[in-house]
Amino acid sequence: MTKDYSNVKRAGFVVRFLWRAAGGDRDLLERATYSDRVKYVCLGGIVFATGAMAGLAGGYAFYTIFEPRSSAIDDAISFPTVLASLFFGIVWGLMIFNIDRFIVTSTGKGDGTEAITWEEIKGALPRIIMGAIIALTISKPVEIRMFKTEIDIKLREKQLEQQTAYQAKVDSVYKDRELKLEQDFGQVSEERKSLMQRIRDYEDQYKAETAQGQGGRGQGEGPVARALKREQEKLEVQLQQFDQIHSAEVADLNRRKVELRAAKEKERNNNEKIANGLDGLLERIKLAHEIAGVTITLFITLLFMAIELTPVFFKLMLTKTPYDYLVENRDELIKAQNGIEVRYDYYKDKQGLERHLIINHEADRIIQEKIVVTDIQKELTAYAVQQYKQREMQKINENLDTYIQSIKADA
Repeated sequence: MTKDYSNVKRAGFVVRFLWRAAGGDRDLLERATYSDRVKYVCLGGIVFATGAMAGLAGGYAFYTIFEPRSSAIDDAISFPTVLASLFFGIVWGLMIFNIDRFIVTSTGKGDGTEAITWEEIKGALPRIIMGAIIALTISKPVEIRMFKTEIDIKLREKQLEQQTAYQAKVDSVYKDRELKLEQDFGQVSEERKSLMQRIRDYEDQYKAETAQGQGGRGQGEGPVARALKREQEKLEVQLQQFDQIHSAEVADLNRRKVELRAAKEKERNNNEKIANGLDGLLERIKLAHEIAGVTITLFITLLFMAIELTPVFFKLMLTKTPYDYLVENRDELIKAQNGIEVRYDYYKDKQGLERHLIINHEADRIIQEKIVVTDIQKELTAYAVQQYKQREMQKINENLDTYIQSIKADA
């Protein structure tokens, strides 16, 4: 019993998409064996899955980078950032999908055996390196999402430590500025302080004196107390006069003090905002490494590398199947229809593609036609010039005098 293998059920949209993702030829795969069709569906599925994971990881990384900074344990969602992350994730996923598709389609079958030789590894090394880099970019955002709860707790602790350290630094800086501000006014400030201290001393003495009940009047104001009060009032008058004389300097001092206090309060209010800024992608990756440890981090990275590099190594291990022979036959037919002849291993002393002799018969035919046409045109031009020369010579022979007179006239 015979079977028409070319008369098979046409593949559905999903299968055709996965074939296209793996770089397979739909027309040939529909005529190939079932195992060939399954292989390219699986390869396309891996390429598509890698692109999808890259899109999710890229979108999450973008959100982590550009989300509004807040406390690490604050789960508020920024919808504008979510929309931007979705767009970036789709673009990133499509880009990685396209790169993976190129890597898979550009990887040949090696030597056609299941064994992976060193020569095959060397040939595929650039693709392996590219795949490893892509795997790293995918694994890190996924890794920080896997350990998000633990990372948030550690990150909040670091933010609180940052707040404490920043607060101490602000207090230290502004304390130095306040001392410098006081020193700038020098003697004026010292004199005013001295007057203020003397006033307070008299005030304290007055309170103590009135509390003792001197003068036989019981507790109250006696001669000594009234004298202390007068001295206090004199000093207060001196303080007012001093302030009037140095009002501009004192006003400037007070203004600068107020400004300094306002600046200090502003920095204190910015303390939490600055500490919340310690929530970037790099910091989360560092904390993920600390929490998970080297072993788990390496395992996750190797897992994504395995997913990313599986199509490359699988293609190196695949043996030639009917689909591969159909592809070769198609390529040879295309070359034959376009007049291209390849004499393989023609040059024994060369390597790679230089070892083959490529003959473009169609191009050679067109070039030969151009050469023949050009040669004919040259002959016709030479013949026309010769005939023209003979005709002009005949005219001169018949009218020699006229020709000589025309030459003299031109001279």
